[in-house]
Amino acid sequence: MSASLLTPQMAGVLERVRRANPPPFYAMTVEEARRAYVERTEVLELPRLRLPRVEDLDVPGAGGERLRARLVSGRPAAAGGPLQPVVLYLHGGGFTIGEIATHDSLCRQLAQRSGAAVLSVEYRLAPEHRFPSAVDDTWAVMCWLAGAQPGIEPPQDAAWAPNPASLGLDGGRLALAGDSAGGTLAAVAAIHARDLGLRVALQVLITPGTAARPDSASHRLFAHGFLLEAAGIEWFFDHYIDPHLRHDWRFAPLEAHDLDGVAPALVVLAECDPLVDEGVAYADRLRAAGVETELDLVRGVTHDFIKMGRAIPEALSTQALIGQRLRERLFP
Repeated sequence: MSASLLTPQMAGVLERVRRANPPPFYAMTVEEARRAYVERTEVLELPRLRLPRVEDLDVPGAGGERLRARLVSGRPAAAGGPLQPVVLYLHGGGFTIGEIATHDSLCRQLAQRSGAAVLSVEYRLAPEHRFPSAVDDTWAVMCWLAGAQPGIEPPQDAAWAPNPASLGLDGGRLALAGDSAGGTLAAVAAIHARDLGLRVALQVLITPGTAARPDSASHRLFAHGFLLEAAGIEWFFDHYIDPHLRHDWRFAPLEAHDLDGVAPALVVLAECDPLVDEGVAYADRLRAAGVETELDLVRGVTHDFIKMGRAIPEALSTQALIGQRLRERLFP
């Protein structure tokens, strides 16, 4: 019955996947899965936009760690020109796979549609760097970007890092965004920003994981045959975090004591996604805390639909919505 929920285009994508019968990530080594994700990622995505600014650089992670990043913008870099608002983008991949290349097309679309610069960051991955390394890196980059805000100190152990203003970035007009595991990281970064008194214009949470355990009804209903499978979720979790730590809110933001005062949120969910129930629950928690929250439940699509612009029209309409909301918040 659950398959009948799919749009014809989404069902067609799943049928092509079934016929191709690629090995799932959880049947591979981590290195094999990382290579496979890069190879597969742009098959269904729009061609990468040619933007006036595409700049690779290093940014400071936790402890001054150098993290690879890519800054993309629809506006060329201009010395002495007006500063541009910035979106910190955290890629998906279960905290284990994914990189700049796997989300480059999406980030370029968001930059073009929003008018903001988008900084995509390669936070450290598990199993080499287990929880909370990805969280710590996210927070460090966020604080570096926001270093011009009153009371926010940039990392002191990264004197080598460029000043965001020297890159033309306005850390006072900052948004957080991410998909899947990156959506989780964006959510916990928004909570940390609240605790620091850091201004965030919008948090965009695309199909995020928010719960400590994969035990909701949607996890059972969409456990097999909908791209993100139960075995894959457990494979990612096992690589990233020990079971006794999974109730830590930095892994499961639904476990946060309170969400009062966090940034306004756009929560984008896929109907046929194991994570949809916990995404709805998180949006409900935000609303109950008085946080301005928009929930966009996209019908008939699966996890990762946002990166299927060649085949899934809902990917394009959702990218347009995200771009519009970022523009409204970052250019008030």
